[in-house]
Amino acid sequence: MGIGTDKILIMKKYAITFPGQGSQSVGMFNQFNNNDFIQKTFKQASDVLSVDLWSMVNDENESINHTVNTQPIMLCAGYATEQILKHEGIDNPSFYAGHSLGEITALVCSNVISFEDGLKIVKKRAELMQSAVPEGVGAMAAILGLDDETVKTICVENSGDLIIEAVNFNSPGQVVVAGHKALIEQLIDKFKQAGAKRALLLPVSVPSHCALMKDAANEFENFLNQFNFNSPLIPVVHNVDAASNSGTEDIKKAIVKQLYSPVQWTKTIDYLSDEGVDCFIEAGPGKVLMGLNRRINKEAMNFSIDSMDAIESLKNDYLI
Repeated sequence: MGIGTDKILIMKKYAITFPGQGSQSVGMFNQFNNNDFIQKTFKQASDVLSVDLWSMVNDENESINHTVNTQPIMLCAGYATEQILKHEGIDNPSFYAGHSLGEITALVCSNVISFEDGLKIVKKRAELMQSAVPEGVGAMAAILGLDDETVKTICVENSGDLIIEAVNFNSPGQVVVAGHKALIEQLIDKFKQAGAKRALLLPVSVPSHCALMKDAANEFENFLNQFNFNSPLIPVVHNVDAASNSGTEDIKKAIVKQLYSPVQWTKTIDYLSDEGVDCFIEAGPGKVLMGLNRRINKEAMNFSIDSMDAIESLKNDYLI
């Protein structure tokens, strides 16, 4: 780190964001060249959970996409990437935020919960979500090119015995709905008729962030009571209300409520932008959040950290 960089880092106001499920892929760490932080993180996780997560990340398999594996893998991915960023001197974010599962990663990185406890929490979270709705009953669909209010209105007007809810407000013109598969399939054409450019089912079986997850959330809340939560070292912006909390009970409530409530990602980035954040750093594989963030705030800088070269670009283009 060069002379004067410490001063520059303090002056910069950036947020580190963590992706959730859907960003995982076999070989996603190839460009890090066997980085020690990644190796140690996955070894620790595999020891805690008694499953070889590292082989799932590196060898061709379908297991990486099973929810009970994906959630711990993505926690490892985000946590290890953030450790690398710290080692490289990028250690003074103004905020953390994470999309869905990524919020747990943010809490681990802010020392609200330990990495080991975080692994146990996301595994249980995944198990509860997977078992909450029988296979084939739930679904999610992406609605593209339609405003938020129109999507919400269609959902409200058509919900009854079967549920459909707008659950991910990812960026302007990109909303995800979740609920009963039968109803969602019926309404695909209605969204298109209302003006959606695309409306398509997503390849997931768990209808996340809707009322079908309420029972899972109740069990999750009871499970969390055995863990020690700390006040965050760095503010974590929550999905449910695009706000940060310092009280540990409020933080627990936020991640429990998240299971059956919409992910307010657009509002989260708007909030961070209003707080003066001018750079969003996606810590983890893929570029999903970078794409969303660019559509929400067209003025901010964005970096996706999926290689050491990406870290060099961040240093050269933003921090110096």
